[in-house]
Amino acid sequence: MISTFTPLTLFLAKAIGGYMVLAGLSGLTSPHRWEKLLEDMRTSTALTYVTGVLVFALGTVMVYVHTFWTDPLAIIISVIAWATLIEGALFIAIPEIFLKLSVSLLRPSAFKPFAISVIGFGLVLLTCGFIGVAGTLSAA
Repeated sequence: MISTFTPLTLFLAKAIGGYMVLAGLSGLTSPHRWEKLLEDMRTSTALTYVTGVLVFALGTVMVYVHTFWTDPLAIIISVIAWATLIEGALFIAIPEIFLKLSVSLLRPSAFKPFAISVIGFGLVLLTCGFIGVAGTLSAA
């Protein structure tokens, strides 16, 4: 059984896990969309900036409401929150460098393994979110 400190951890595990499964399925079923997305991001300053602002805002909210280091699942969710905030900041501050890194990591030959990994991690988070129990940790 997965035990965590707060129901918010379970909710975020389900939300993030669901997003990851959907994003991974998108990569498996339509890898050309990922290529086009990266190309559009590289050529559109407005799209890159707005994406950065939205990702930064989402990361900020997640960090604000969920910075718990009490158990493994809470730590994973907190790390994802901080990573989201940092990703948004990089999209705003240094988009060219961040996009070059993304393009090099997500070359077409890597789409399928990356998508499968994202789906797998998303399924783990979803499972933890649905079978987990909150409020069962002792305050030692």
